[in-house]
Amino acid sequence: MALYKAYPKKGKTCKVTFELPVEATVGVSKVSLAGDFNNWDPSCHSLSRNKEGLFSITLVLEQGREYQFRYLMDESRWENDWAADKYSPSQYGNCDNSVVIV
Repeated sequence: MALYKAYPKKGKTCKVTFELPVEATVGVSKVSLAGDFNNWDPSCHSLSRNKEGLFSITLVLEQGREYQFRYLMDESRWENDWAADKYSPSQYGNCDNSVVIV
């Protein structure tokens, strides 16, 4: 898994690409991204699969913030990002959320 950040020379946003490698999605047909940037609604951001089999999506996020997120695979299994900047305890259940800092 990978997080790529692209900061413009001027501005207050950052393009963040969330990418899942093939080995993290074996047998998976759909991946969604849910986090505090979309009210934890997995229907807002579906990742696209490229010809190499990598799932990815790029979002524009406001700089100077930390965003919690998780991936929902095939609408049944929640996963964290192995490359997250850090992890934070979830309010729901006994798990952590991934965090990206921009």
